[in-house]
Amino acid sequence: MSTPHVVVVMGVAGTGKTTIGPLLAARLGVPYAEGDDFHPPANVAKMAAGTPLGDEDRRPWLDAIGAWAHGRAGLGGVVSCSALKRSYRDRLRAAAPDLVFVHLAGDRPLIEDRMAHRRGHFMPTALLDSQFATLQPLERDEAGVVVDVSGTPEEIASRALDALRDVEPPSARPSQ
Repeated sequence: MSTPHVVVVMGVAGTGKTTIGPLLAARLGVPYAEGDDFHPPANVAKMAAGTPLGDEDRRPWLDAIGAWAHGRAGLGGVVSCSALKRSYRDRLRAAAPDLVFVHLAGDRPLIEDRMAHRRGHFMPTALLDSQFATLQPLERDEAGVVVDVSGTPEEIASRALDALRDVEPPSARPSQ
């Protein structure tokens, strides 16, 4: 990547957004923001109780992440955000048009195993099915890459960095 972009590390719960995001930010030399920190307390309580968030719940969270990304435009940054639906990514891009997405993807058994072994996180494995049901993969017109989550965090971060080298943000693309 030749210019400092804002990268959204996305994917279902348990794919490693909170682990890979800081590694990627360190390698890019930009700040990292934890997407979960942008959730209002009511959202955290809802998820901790095993209740999936609805679109209305997500709007203030997405707007807060979008505002952070907008403030980092031209400076670069990495933020984690599930960004499961195209409409969520569109909302983020409305605030920060040059976002680039890194979709961390893996099979359900691997992700469920990782979720079962993490400690101190509010998202229970019971919500994993709703996450996969909600997931809409990146579309061809979205600036981003899909990165497999098998292997060590360092291997995943390296794959992400390599894949990002070929991604151009929307403003760098020729007009159609």
